[in-house]
Amino acid sequence: MPSPDSRATARAAADQALARVAEGDLDAFASLYDMLSPAVHGTALAVLRDPDHAAEVTQEVMVEIWRTAARWDARRGSARAWATTMAHRRSVDRVRSVQAQRDRDQAALDADRPTAFDVVAEQAEERLEAQRVRHCLGGLTDTQREAVVLAYYDGRTYREVAEHLDAPLPTVKSRIRDGLVRLRDCLGVAA
Repeated sequence: MPSPDSRATARAAADQALARVAEGDLDAFASLYDMLSPAVHGTALAVLRDPDHAAEVTQEVMVEIWRTAARWDARRGSARAWATTMAHRRSVDRVRSVQAQRDRDQAALDADRPTAFDVVAEQAEERLEAQRVRHCLGGLTDTQREAVVLAYYDGRTYREVAEHLDAPLPTVKSRIRDGLVRLRDCLGVAA
């Protein structure tokens, strides 16, 4: 375990190296990298728990230190604290980004998955609907019911229904129209 004196010495060395990095000293950056990258990586690994992501975050933080070293203010904290704070923030951002990507991927998978189809419920609903239609057909006059059934259940055209019933086409159209209106009212379908 490092003594308090050696920690103070290491802290002062990192602070001095960062001050020189702010002036563009590439050799100082190499020294600073050796001093701070293990702490940056350790911070990232503690948050991310993934060595690959931690290595990427370490690289990003060290590049950011190189680019923004002039912003470091020694009165607000040590170089090590500044670097590890950056590493923590970047790691949290990475966790959020990875989670958001997982959520988007899961949403895409869920959207592609066919929805469950309840055959029994569908058949029961169809039967109930058929019963309601039969009940409402019983409320039509005989001529309306016959014209509607020929047109909609036998699939005949209005002209074919008129020929089958030996009735004028306008009369058949009126019977069907009136029958459909009564069916609509009986079934409670909005117009």
